[in-house]
Amino acid sequence: MITQDPQEPTWLTVVRLLRWDKPAGRLILMIPALWAVVLAAQGFPPLPLVGVIVLGSLATSAAGCVVNDLWDRDIDPQVSRTRNRPLAARSLSVKTGIGVAFIAFLCALGLAFYLNRFSFWLCVAAVPFIVLYPLAKRVFPVPQLVLSLCWGFTVLISWSAVTGELDRSAWLLWGATVLWTLGFDTVYAMADRLDDERVGVNSSARFFGDYAPAAVGVFWVGSALLLVNMAWQLMLGFPFWIGLAIVIAGWSWQVYQLSDHPEPSLYGKIFRQNVWLGFVLLLGIELGLLV
Repeated sequence: MITQDPQEPTWLTVVRLLRWDKPAGRLILMIPALWAVVLAAQGFPPLPLVGVIVLGSLATSAAGCVVNDLWDRDIDPQVSRTRNRPLAARSLSVKTGIGVAFIAFLCALGLAFYLNRFSFWLCVAAVPFIVLYPLAKRVFPVPQLVLSLCWGFTVLISWSAVTGELDRSAWLLWGATVLWTLGFDTVYAMADRLDDERVGVNSSARFFGDYAPAAVGVFWVGSALLLVNMAWQLMLGFPFWIGLAIVIAGWSWQVYQLSDHPEPSLYGKIFRQNVWLGFVLLLGIELGLLV
């Protein structure tokens, strides 16, 4: 039974379904793709390609959100943070959700045809991870790792779209991105830990338990080390190292806060802060290539 709020127009409900009312989640997927395209192009990426990457990130993340909500439409009503999502609240029908997901994937497919053959097939390879990620929380103890691999594809696709191949630097950036994502998504999962335990779904926050803040710290240390290795190999200039120092300081402060019995609101705050840290690193990458 559909119970849409009569005060909310359908188009706005669809916007909420796509999560376009919450830009942080869209931007945080776009950031590693921009890292990759800027690095692969030595600071001068083709503007049409940047446009395709930005639009492709929006389309892909939208499709992923709808697929997630379709799988979880009977779980989300039991979780305080997600109970008002359109499919959970029955504001939109399953048929509408499937239609919206199909259109989003179709848009992403159309943009993928702009890319070279190798990058196109990497886009295709990413689809099973996007579609099956919501099922991981039912069978896999650390489902955030599956999401992190989805994020990693943005690096591989964007880098190969410039160079047509993946070298050692690309894989170092991929590893840094996977670990960064595993860290901030574990933080995000910490907000739902009690509800997930009650419902019976898995998360990295549940898996690591009281050691979750330490695990986040380990992930981000690993990410920083891989970024250092990549920057050394590419001989990036001092602006990159300043940017990375700011990012490491931010991560350190966040881990400290997580270890100090935080208020629940801190988890979402740290997630949003990582968007800005990602842009700081992007600026450092660009300037580090130019000096």
